Amino acid sequence: MALEVLLVEDSKTQAQQIKETLESVGLRVRIAYDGPDGLREAIANPPALIVLDVKLPTMDGFQVCRRLKRNPATQDIPVIMLTEKAGPKATMSGLRAGADDYIPKDIFASEHLIDTLQELGILED
Repeated sequence: MALEVLLVEDSKTQAQQIKETLESVGLRVRIAYDGPDGLREAIANPPALIVLDVKLPTMDGFQVCRRLKRNPATQDIPVIMLTEKAGPKATMSGLRAGADDYIPKDIFASEHLIDTLQELGILED
């Protein structure tokens, strides 16, 4: 059975692109378009992995990640932040919030995401 990924991304276009990348390696993808919705989804039906954008309406990805990592129901789910907010400061904020990896959205993002999934054991090499 395919592992399920929860993608929290407010841009429908980017969500579709990321979903296609994840589905191309055999994962099933559910999408939440904002932080509170992502938290509800993660708690109600815990996925194998959460891919989280930083720039979200109402609650940013750092806040969502901290809440996920504080909740016993979701604290062990790997979280990968995939975001346009690049740079060392943003990366440190993401990792401090509890993210397992922090990937800038650039031309290597899909490749980096697949590599990270392999490192986390979500995907087989």
